[in-house]
Parts: sequence; C-alpha cells; structure tokens
Amino acid sequence: MGTNRTMTDPIRLLGQNGSPYSVKMRAIMRYRRLPYIWEQRTMERRADTAHVKPQVIPMVQFADDVAWRVDSTPIAMELEQRFKERSILPTDPVHAFLSHLIEDMGDEWLTKAMFHYRWFYAADRDFASWWITTDHFPGSAPLEERRAFAREICDRQVSRMAMVGCTEENRGVIEESFARTVDALETHVGLGSYLFGTRPSLGDFGLFGQLRTLADDPTSMTEMRRRAPTLVHWIRQTDDLSGCDGEWAATDADLPEALHALLHICGEAYLPFLAANAASVENDDEEVRMTIFDRPYAQAPFRYQVKCLSRLRSLYGHLKGDHKARADATLAPTGCLDVLAG
Repeated sequence: MGTNRTMTDPIRLLGQNGSPYSVKMRAIMRYRRLPYIWEQRTMERRADTAHVKPQVIPMVQFADDVAWRVDSTPIAMELEQRFKERSILPTDPVHAFLSHLIEDMGDEWLTKAMFHYRWFYAADRDFASWWITTDHFPGSAPLEERRAFAREICDRQVSRMAMVGCTEENRGVIEESFARTVDALETHVGLGSYLFGTRPSLGDFGLFGQLRTLADDPTSMTEMRRRAPTLVHWIRQTDDLSGCDGEWAATDADLPEALHALLHICGEAYLPFLAANAASVENDDEEVRMTIFDRPYAQAPFRYQVKCLSRLRSLYGHLKGDHKARADATLAPTGCLDVLAG
C-alpha cells in the first residue's frame, strides 16, 4: 500500500480512536480542512507499517513521499510548512511560544494522567483493553482470539506503568495534575473559546488529545463530568472544528485565567520534572526523585523528555526584546522561568 500514490492523493493518517495522539492529529487536520483519509490501525495495517520505527501512532504519509512520519508534534509542524491556511500557531510570537509550552505539557505530563486512569483502575483496564482490541480486529475474528489479545494488551500496559511514572507513590501528584487541569479549563472553554482567541491553537489540541481519552475511560470520565461538565462538551466540539472561523487574540489582550492556571502547572510540576529528568540522565541516575505539589514523586529517567526540555528552552531563547519582556512578565509568577532560562 502507498507505493503508487499521486500528488493529488489525500494524506494517510493511520491511528486508533483510543490513542490520544491519533485523535489530536485528526482534530488538527479536520480544523485545517486538509484532505486526509483516516485509517484504523488494524492487524492488517500493522503488517503494512511493520518497518516504521518507532512503532507508535499516529503515522502520517504524504502523497509526495512514501516515508511514514511519527510523533504528533513534528507532524503538526510539517503541516505548518506544507499548508499555510488555518494555521494553529498564533501570529503573536509570545502567544505562539506559550502555545508550544502548553502543548508539550499536554503531550508529556497530562499523558501521565491518561495512562494512570486507564491502567490503574480495574474498570478502566477492562474498558480500555477491549476498546483497543476492538479497534485491532474485525468483528468476524474469533471471540477467544480477541479476549486473549485484550489480556495481552492489559498485562503489557500495566507492566509499563512504573516506567512512565504511574505508580501508587505518584498517584496523588498525577491525580492532582488532572484535577487542576480540568478545573482550570472549566472556567474558560466553550464553543469559540480557546486559549489564544476564538480559534484553536497547537496548545488547545495538545490538551484535547489527552482529554479526549480521559473523557471516555470510566473513572476519569466520571470525575470529569462531576468537576467540569462544560469541558466535556468542549472536547466533543473540538473533535471537529472544520466549521470554526475564529480569530487570534490581540497582542495586548488579557489572556484567560485558564491559561495562567495551566502555566502554574507547568511551573510547579512539568518543567521542574523536565529539569530533574535531564539532570538524572546526565548523571546516569537510575531514578528521578523530587517533590511536586508537596508530595513525593519518583520515576526512571526518560531520554526523550530531555529533548522536550531542550526544544522548549530553544523556543524561549528565540524570543527577543519586547517579546521576551512580555513572555517573562507572564511566566515569572508561574515558576516557569526558573527552568526555561536554564
């Protein structure tokens, strides 16, 4: 598949509905009105892309290149290079940087809440493992084969929990991060209300991907409906914003309190974790150990997130003059500057 494509063929987007990064990318393409085909990553299509490294979704293939792209953030940035209309990067450089920061927090920190709720609680494990299985197999597949696959998925994902920091020790930090995020967004979101105006940014989509899954898995769904019912409907709306024709906030506009609250999560939890993780990798430590929200937090170092910190510091370093002064004024009260300034 994919070897005889023409320049007019749509983008191939290979993913699954239970994958936060897959639905994030699909929502971006819908908002940007890009020609794409959503391909469910079934067992058959897994064989078609077995050569792709790393084996993560979503995978994207453009009409003029048979190579598959992986990792949602670089793909989103390539879309910005290829297509100019309906960009998801705010035109104001300060707002654009803040959007990058919020997206990274969603992708790399809020995802811990997604993974925790999905695989910590028994009801969620049953729901998610069967959801993933159903997306992999056609309905005609033998029931026992599907059940065996579901058990394998569940066992494999539960075994990975400690690797991504989803342990009993870290439960308080992770669940507080989730609660703070949904509480913050409940104060602002709604049809036409986004972090940087009346059109969605990369940061909005970064949060959406994780929240879309959290809004479906049983325990987090119940908690979200209790704490943030407006947010639940915003998630449904953001899934397809192809009809949205909003505008970016003006440079001198007051940014919403929701954004400031999210930046506090970055400054109190996510960025300090990135700094501690980078130090542990550099020192070849076996564990990152720190305090977040006055609670202990520990996990094994993760090399990919060293790149995340480097990228954020680089983006921050490109802000100059008035742009840097405005960014610093927004970031200083949140604690983010302690890490971003290196």
